Amino acid sequence: FISIFQMLADEGNGFKEFLAAIEEVKTLPAALCSVKEVWTNYSINSDTITIFRKADLHQENLQLSKIKKLDSDGLVRFLTINDIRYITEYNQASAVGLFQSKVKVHLLLFANRGSTDYKPLKERLGALAPRYSGKMLFVLINGKEKANERALGYFNLKSSDLPRVGIYDGESDKTWLMAPGEISIERVQNFCDSFVTGELQVGLLW
Repeated sequence: FISIFQMLADEGNGFKEFLAAIEEVKTLPAALCSVKEVWTNYSINSDTITIFRKADLHQENLQLSKIKKLDSDGLVRFLTINDIRYITEYNQASAVGLFQSKVKVHLLLFANRGSTDYKPLKERLGALAPRYSGKMLFVLINGKEKANERALGYFNLKSSDLPRVGIYDGESDKTWLMAPGEISIERVQNFCDSFVTGELQVGLLW
């Protein structure tokens, strides 16, 4: 959810640019608020665009008065980079937001777009993700995308090996790969819980 806090919604600095940006980034719901009591609740004291993320329990603020050049393209970039969802598709823009997040552990679903299990797996893991809000970010990596070959290679995977599930810990730069087999909610949940409790061992299939 994103919200812009404006003293004067129709005249305020950045209002027109904000409207143009949310028209382009239609996947994010948007709201306007000029109620000072609400500003106080979120520690905001000037015109600001804010993204509230459930996936990592984070509030990302963009204070408009501090922007040297305010335009819709810049706002689109801000919104796109910080559009971190319960399950986020990995790409050049989302990678910035993912690695800037305070949550450094990523549960990775490697799947080939266009395959019969691509959408069901995305929905299945997306439903599980809220259980790990603030602990793990769930990331979908399309194995058919050439730009993602490096990410697959980090787990010694090829497109023909997919779908697979892994965990990457950005703090330790270590990886874990779930053993081949059915990617059920129960298996993935056990995989995640085992990581959280410290039972997973680096380099061993689970």
